[in-house]
Formats: sequence, structure tokens, C-alpha cells
Amino acid sequence: MQIRTRTQSSKELLKRYAPNILRPAERIRFEGVGNRDVYNITAPFLDRGERIIAGRAEDRKSEFSQAIFFRQEGEAWTPHPAYSPYELQDPFLTRIRGELVFGGVRVIADPLCPENIVAWVTEFYRGRNIADLQWMLRGPYHMKDLRLVELPGGGIGVVTRPQGYKGGRGKIGFFKVGSYEEITARRIGDAPLFSGQFTDEEWGGANELHPLANGLIGVLGHIASFDSQEARHYQAIAFAFHPDTMETTPMKIIARRGDCPAGQTKRADLDDVVFSGGLVRKAGGTAELYVGASDAESFKLEIPDPFLEYERL
Repeated sequence: MQIRTRTQSSKELLKRYAPNILRPAERIRFEGVGNRDVYNITAPFLDRGERIIAGRAEDRKSEFSQAIFFRQEGEAWTPHPAYSPYELQDPFLTRIRGELVFGGVRVIADPLCPENIVAWVTEFYRGRNIADLQWMLRGPYHMKDLRLVELPGGGIGVVTRPQGYKGGRGKIGFFKVGSYEEITARRIGDAPLFSGQFTDEEWGGANELHPLANGLIGVLGHIASFDSQEARHYQAIAFAFHPDTMETTPMKIIARRGDCPAGQTKRADLDDVVFSGGLVRKAGGTAELYVGASDAESFKLEIPDPFLEYERL
């Protein structure tokens, strides 16, 4: 494997980024949610024979969200009538040992000032399908981008994203367990970090994990920064790592906000935000990337499969 020897900023990564969008980005239309925006969606997945997308539905002036399961009706996606929403932000999912593992971020309001968010936790549910989901575990307070993946041999990989003393604005860590019962807040907090990925002024996290054919784990994620005006800038990234040695490939940017059409934005400081939600690898070396844009819209982009080069290592 190629190991990073020098931490590169998002600006440096953008200089090496050559847009390769194979067809114009497609805006995904959601209906049946009133005046709420739907963004930071998962990729479509099959549940009992139906294609489903989970998405974050939210009023433009709020960050109290619902994670809703949508099914396609014509050219639009509408809430599935059989599934209740979850009071979560940024839904995600994977499959481990034949089960669906679903999660998102639950925000906690100030009891004295309910419109203010004072904390957040990542929650996980698992079951045979959406209707069977049961609460499984909760991550540490103030940690987003916590993800699970089934490892070769049947173990479970846990990707973390601490902030503060250990992780600064946000860095990615990893550890392995043999069972869900071994995943505790302490183990999550103690997880070693990948080295050389983010500068201290920037941050990043994992959005979706992909087991690769050669035993590596492909990571679909994001890198983010502030500019001098405190506006946020997010790009979608990919890299791979070895689950036994924690060796990583260099990160690469695979999409930016400018790869999608101009559109709505939640706030002016979020205009340059693209948040990778899920990726579907296709035959022929292509992939469908599903993203949220500017905390207000959702798009599908067709790109070259970002993980193929890692499977050749």
C-alpha cells in the first residue's frame, strides 16, 4: 500500500482534483414532506424488494430533523407509508452478518431553551429489515461520523471521529471488535487515529464504508474547512485502509459542490457544501454517488468508481 507521508490540506487536494462527472448531476426530487428540505441522503438500497432512500428532512430555519424512508413514485420520492420516521440527522446504513444496520445523529435540546442544540449522539439500530429495526447502541456525546463495517472473517470494524483534545476539529479513528457488545463509549474514545489525514485547521469524517475485494476497506467521506469569513467548504473524498495495520492510501477528492447545478442553500455560509451520503458501485468501472448539497438539496452524480484503484493494490 501507498502510505501518506505528508498531510495535505483541502486546497492542495483540490489542485489535484480533475472533475470527471460522467453525466450531468441529477437533482433528486422529494415530495410529501411539506416545506421541508431533504438532503444528506443515503444511496438507494433494497428492503423487502423495494428501493428505498433514507434522507434528512428539515425545515430551512431549523436543525431538528427527521430521517425518513422514501420510496420512488414516478419521478419523485415520497415517504414510505409503512415506516415511521426517526428523530435523527444524516441517516446511514450498512449490512453486517445479514442484518440491516441503520443509524443517524440524534440532537439534544437545552431543556431551558428548547430551540438550542447542546449535544448530539450517533445512534444505531439493527434488524432483518426496516420494519424489524431495534435500538442497538449509542456513541459518545458530541461524536458524529461513527460507522460500522463487516470485516473479512466476520469481525466488526468501527470507524470513529473524535473532536477536541484528541481529534481537534475532527479526525478519523478505527478499531476492531468481535461482537456488538464490545463496542462501548470508552473503546470508541480510545480508538487510535489514522495518521497524516487532516491539518489542524480542517476536519473530516467517514460517511460510508465499503469492504473491498482484496480485504481493504474503502472509505467514502468528506473533508471540510472554514474560510476567512467563517463560511464552510466541504468536498467528498475517498481513501482505503488496511484493517489489520491501519495503513491508509492518500485521500482524494471525488466531488465538490461545483459539480452539481446551482440551487438552494440553507444559509449563505453553507453554499459550498457537498456531503457524501452513499455510493453504489456499478459494472464497467462506474459508480453512482449520492450527496447532499448546501444543506438544502440532494443530487446523484455518475463518476468513475473511486475504489477500483485500491482493489488493485
